[in-house]
Amino acid sequence: MFDKMAGALKSRESRLINQEIGFTLLKLCILIVVLSLGVLVVFIIVKGAGVVNLQFLTQSPRDGMVHGGIFPAILGTFLLSAGSLLFALPTGVLTAVWLTEYATNKQFVRIVRVGINSLAGVPSIVFGLFGLAFFVKFMGFGVSLISGCFVLGILILPTIIGASEEALLTVPKAFKEASLALGATRWETMSKVILPNSISGILTGIILSVGRASGETAPILMTAATFYTARLPNSPFSKVMALPYHIYALMTEGSAPGELEIAYGTALVLLMLVLAINSVAIFIRIKARRARKW
Repeated sequence: MFDKMAGALKSRESRLINQEIGFTLLKLCILIVVLSLGVLVVFIIVKGAGVVNLQFLTQSPRDGMVHGGIFPAILGTFLLSAGSLLFALPTGVLTAVWLTEYATNKQFVRIVRVGINSLAGVPSIVFGLFGLAFFVKFMGFGVSLISGCFVLGILILPTIIGASEEALLTVPKAFKEASLALGATRWETMSKVILPNSISGILTGIILSVGRASGETAPILMTAATFYTARLPNSPFSKVMALPYHIYALMTEGSAPGELEIAYGTALVLLMLVLAINSVAIFIRIKARRARKW
């Protein structure tokens, strides 16, 4: 009897020790991630804050990119990100709605999900090559804003589909059953009950997508971006400057004094732009969560 009790105590102590070791490793991993992010942000701020001012944000570059500002690149990045979301958001959400509510062939749904997951793992340079071959050459859009938006939209599509699908599945089934029992159609149930209650999860996908779309260089390198243009984009078929490509060009092709500092300043502006867009989406997500009754 006593031997069994002693064995049980030792087993419990062993589990507690293993638990403490696991928690310690988890805390260590979190600390490493936070410290890495903090060091990166502080490094960019220290290196780039000296060149960021009102003129830097509102003027066009001049004198071989060593003077002036980066306003065309800021505008181009914003247009590319907004355009990619304009294409990917409705497409991704409607795809998730079909997968969760309307698809009946389980084998086909499984194949579609495998394709979506595979698409998420494709390197971004492959999307750039596809955009160059299809949108730029075959469709005849040329190197333009619309080509870049389509390519970035396809790039972020798997993220939005996955996040939207998970958000739709978190809505309690009782909501759907109650709506159908009251005489609502399946589409009315989806559009007025399920989608409004899953908006916070969909916004999570948007937050992740914006960060990736605004920071990609390889896809827009072949489809939308130019090193320098004296004009702001005035149509969907205009070439655009973009912050990621601007940084890449300054770091790899520039040799004039001051270009390194401008590259760090551009990186800081890109970081702040992404954080600002994400902050707006996070605010909307928090408001949506507070509005939920479950």
